[in-house]
Amino acid sequence: MAQETKTVFKLARRETLGKKVKALRREGITPANISGRDVESVAVQMGSEELRILLKSHGRNEIIYVQLDGEERPTFIREISRNPVNDKILHIDFLQIDLKKKVKLEVPIHLTGVAPAVDDHGGIVTHALARVLVEALPISIPQFIEVDVSGLTDIGQSIHVSDIVPPPDTEILQDAESVVARIDLPAAERVEEEEVEGELAEGEEAAEGEEAAEEGAEGGGEGEASSEEGGE
Repeated sequence: MAQETKTVFKLARRETLGKKVKALRREGITPANISGRDVESVAVQMGSEELRILLKSHGRNEIIYVQLDGEERPTFIREISRNPVNDKILHIDFLQIDLKKKVKLEVPIHLTGVAPAVDDHGGIVTHALARVLVEALPISIPQFIEVDVSGLTDIGQSIHVSDIVPPPDTEILQDAESVVARIDLPAAERVEEEEVEGELAEGEEAAEGEEAAEEGAEGGGEGEASSEEGGE
């Protein structure tokens, strides 16, 4: 899926390293790094507000061209570290890529359509796999992959990775048997069903125990009779 726009994001080299980067954040600057295959890692920085706007308007798997020392580099965002309390961005890692070489990235799965089993049988759609690993040229990496659940008509039915039709020029590397989505009973009904099954199992075990006890008693009686007959 070709990218419609080209985003160029200017970065500056970062001299502040380690714990001292806290001072940068207080000044409205976010620390970052650029790295990649056969690429020397370099510490960089950018304005936090500029970064926030960039992330808001661009998808995770969209190519971002960063400019450093006048040189333009195509990158993907590899990782974003956030403060667990206020969700502010602490650090960002850019993955520099070669536009002529394939890359492997995880792509989000978006479920579409309405599963008939929801209305017909009271089931719920469980989104079992949120992301799928794909391989493609950078320009062909999709922002997301849509999976239609309208074919799920019964409880227990599922969609597997093998059922996904990959976008053009994209190969899905995920295990083909992985479940993407399935129809489950609501939690309350599952608990009730499990309790009933448990009671039935206990009843069967008790019945088997009684049968074994009866067989043992009958076997013991025959043994005593034989002993008496032998004594005679």
